[in-house]
Amino acid sequence: MIIRTEQDVTQAVLDELDRATDPRFKEIMQTAVRHLHAFIREARLTEAEFQQACAVIARVGQATTASHNEVVLAAGSLGVSSLVCLLNNGGQAVTEMPEDRPPTGVHGAPQAPGGTTANLLGPFWRMGSPPTDSGASIVRSPTPGDPIFVEAWVKDPAGRPVAGAEVDVWHSSNEGFYENQDPAQADMNLRGKFVTDADGRIAFRSVKPAGYPIPVSGPVGELLRAQGRHNMRPAHIHFLIFKEGYKTQFSQIYSSDDPNLDTDVQFGVTQALVGHYEPHPAGTAPAADVTGPWYSLTQTFVIEPGVAKLPRPPISAKADGPRPTLTVLART
Repeated sequence: MIIRTEQDVTQAVLDELDRATDPRFKEIMQTAVRHLHAFIREARLTEAEFQQACAVIARVGQATTASHNEVVLAAGSLGVSSLVCLLNNGGQAVTEMPEDRPPTGVHGAPQAPGGTTANLLGPFWRMGSPPTDSGASIVRSPTPGDPIFVEAWVKDPAGRPVAGAEVDVWHSSNEGFYENQDPAQADMNLRGKFVTDADGRIAFRSVKPAGYPIPVSGPVGELLRAQGRHNMRPAHIHFLIFKEGYKTQFSQIYSSDDPNLDTDVQFGVTQALVGHYEPHPAGTAPAADVTGPWYSLTQTFVIEPGVAKLPRPPISAKADGPRPTLTVLART
């Protein structure tokens, strides 16, 4: 098509996409073109702004390394990751939860009151977490923080336990670092892989994670500053559940005592995944070596029938060099 007006541009691109033989590819690309062109028209994007946008997109890719994924970080900070998750898992509705604490289910494990137990994969999952016995600790080098004892159950939509599911667990330290960011932590510290028993249960020990700021040294940081947003994620523990015959589920269980639940920079907190990290006084821990205060967490996950497929890891290595400086942006 010979272009006569700006309206012709959109139709010319859509006509060329009609040549695609993959129906889903065609649908996705034509929808993307229609919305992208509509955005440019609505925003009245100038040439200088277009060049600036292209530069930001290029820098997002350039800032992604083996130990840091700026693309995933950007998708989360714009709510894209959360939206894709909720659209593709267990329905979109999330009902209200009683204010005192979540309802309990089998074995006293909190049940999601509505919505899905799926959540964001996040940018810090690594392949190859060490296989770990149920009940063992995932603390693999000296790590400050209050001990936490976690029990989790994996069930199918009918409430039946799912045995033999692999559950990958990882979280940040009490100082806000994942082990791949921090040379002071042992490789694979605060990471472990468990297998559910006949009751669909796993258990492990760790230290209570802290909320942390996402990195803001790249384009994502510039976008957050321009919006007057903080860069904090509320404290959470990650779970990746893999079992043949079921859709692989990623989840994060957020700490109910974290001050940033309502303003998570990655828009990942759903009511169903606010966990009750219950504090306990000194001298009551289930392990003799824990003499001070400690926490417990119980959680039930519901996985759906589907194709079991592991995602491509956002990172593949531990960072070299010194521990990064954690920068916290104020919310204005």
